[in-house]
Amino acid sequence: MLAAVIDTHALIWYLYGDPRLSSRAKEFIFRANDSGNQVAVSSISLVEMVYLIEKRRIAAESLSLVAANLNDPDNLLTEAILNVDVARALSRISVVQIPDMPDRIIAATALHLNVPVISRDAKIASSDIQTIW
Repeated sequence: MLAAVIDTHALIWYLYGDPRLSSRAKEFIFRANDSGNQVAVSSISLVEMVYLIEKRRIAAESLSLVAANLNDPDNLLTEAILNVDVARALSRISVVQIPDMPDRIIAATALHLNVPVISRDAKIASSDIQTIW
């Protein structure tokens, strides 16, 4: 069962054990894993990671680490493909509430899948999307 969609920075912080991941988010992720549930990574997060690597804002091996986790069928993480259903859900996300396109796509993915988003993004948290942080 799918427990949530995780945003790009929360994903990176989770994988690297970074203290910027909130204790509530970390606990939610661990509970999902212990229950045999999965956490989705939007395809847009993978694209965003390439951008962040190119800008030298995250470690170069970050995408490979995520890919290794996604390729392991017993892993907590699963990819949520950006498809026409997510595109349609995007139209239900206010551009005023969440103006950043990758964030809107992540929020739309969660909306489409009917799960919360794990994110510290204040705009996502203040929107109508259920947010865990």
